[in-house]
Amino acid sequence: MKLAVLMAFAGVALAQSGSVVVPDLATAKWEKDDSVFLREDPKTGAMDLLVRYPAGKKLNAHWHSVTERLVLVEGKITVKVGGVEKTVTPGGVVIVPPKEGHQLSCVSETRCTFYIAWDGKLDSHKVE
Repeated sequence: MKLAVLMAFAGVALAQSGSVVVPDLATAKWEKDDSVFLREDPKTGAMDLLVRYPAGKKLNAHWHSVTERLVLVEGKITVKVGGVEKTVTPGGVVIVPPKEGHQLSCVSETRCTFYIAWDGKLDSHKVE
């Protein structure tokens, strides 16, 4: 399942950038031990990453000016969007529209790894 998800997103990257990106979780070059940069569109600023968080990590509520897409590869997360909290398991997809406040927590006993993408230049704003 993990390989199928990563191959599907590598196909999206190929269609958009003209090059193939097929990361191997075991040998990927993790920056600061928590992310692998996959690509950035120089025209739009759209970006794709692999991210991993330790068990228990919780992000503060925030929003972006662009759509965020996430596919969970391993672990279990909760995502709170618009006051509704959902649990996501491997293979689950989260799509957050622009300017929608959201919060993510890694609630599994193991780390959480996911593919994440933004369809334009990434910004982040704290939810008040």
